Amino acid sequence: MLKLTFLGTSAGVPTKQRNVTALAIECLNPHTSGVQQGSRQQNNQSKKSRPWVLIDCGEGTQQQLLHTKLSLHQLAAICITHVHGDHCYGLPGLLASAAMSGRREPLTLIAPKAIATLLDAITVTTELYLPFALNFVAIEEVLAEQGDTNKVNISLSDQHQLDIDITPLSHRVASHAFGITQTISRRILNTDKLVADGIPASALWGKLQQGEDVTTEDNRQLHSADYVDDEVQRTRVVVAGDNDTPNCLRKAVIDADLLVHEATYTHEVLTKIQAKNPNYDPMHSSAQLLGEFAQAAGLKNIILTHFSARYQGFDNPNSKTPNMANIRLDAESVYKDSLWLAADFDQYMVDGAIGSASSQKGSQEESRVQYIGSARSD
Repeated sequence: MLKLTFLGTSAGVPTKQRNVTALAIECLNPHTSGVQQGSRQQNNQSKKSRPWVLIDCGEGTQQQLLHTKLSLHQLAAICITHVHGDHCYGLPGLLASAAMSGRREPLTLIAPKAIATLLDAITVTTELYLPFALNFVAIEEVLAEQGDTNKVNISLSDQHQLDIDITPLSHRVASHAFGITQTISRRILNTDKLVADGIPASALWGKLQQGEDVTTEDNRQLHSADYVDDEVQRTRVVVAGDNDTPNCLRKAVIDADLLVHEATYTHEVLTKIQAKNPNYDPMHSSAQLLGEFAQAAGLKNIILTHFSARYQGFDNPNSKTPNMANIRLDAESVYKDSLWLAADFDQYMVDGAIGSASSQKGSQEESRVQYIGSARSD
């Protein structure tokens, strides 16, 4: 289960209703005490078992976090899609606040090499001190590796793994998408079969569930594989940075439960901008461009974000003021499945398909995406 909290959904500059780009993704284990699928009981999960990943960190992200229940102590990784300021200017301040709040655990930062240069300059000029290790992973080095190794693994527990893969996109500077794949595995003891075989409940049951072969008091050999089913839940969300060619993601979105992608303009506005100044292309996607790609790719769920400040937050197709209805209708003209337009503090729960350990995946129809309300705690 991945829980998304949009901390900023505006492109380029903040507005009164929207901050610039940032997205928090909590990695929830439904088998941890206090977590119930399909309800809001997820908030009861112990903070120690609520690791999260931050995708981009526009200016003011740490202020946005104050309106949520997210803790910088549980932040497992930060991923920066590209070096434009509306996606990274908030990073130094957020790291400084993490230090001042007493964080000591190492933190993974996956970003372009230039972000390391930015942090080095700020460290020198402002005397920034981080009392925790910042494990910097350069995107360029990950992509340069040969074979299918363009991913970073974060082990949250023996049964809870997170893989972050990287896909190059098309923008004015090098931009990237991050594929967030959560894998939760657990062993399910077939107690009915044990009882049917005349094996009463005892400490042997626990050993079998842990994968041990055991011997009963009457010298029967019991093999764990005969009484334990390995269940795997895989949830995958792809979050794209700025990108004018959604088709760059054609491989990344295979088996994805959800795509989060920019829709900076309507297609009409994007075309006018390009025509007005042939020497300058903002290299962003329209809602229609994304919708066409998502429909052709068979994606069942998409969330649009990164909206130009020209669009007001209300949804009224009859208004003369540009607003979210223009974006929505632009996408709906070509896309016919589940579509959401993100607003700041919107939260979504993504449940991946459950299958056997041997298949490692289930059908996309078994996954689901649900809007669960606002994260604002005030």
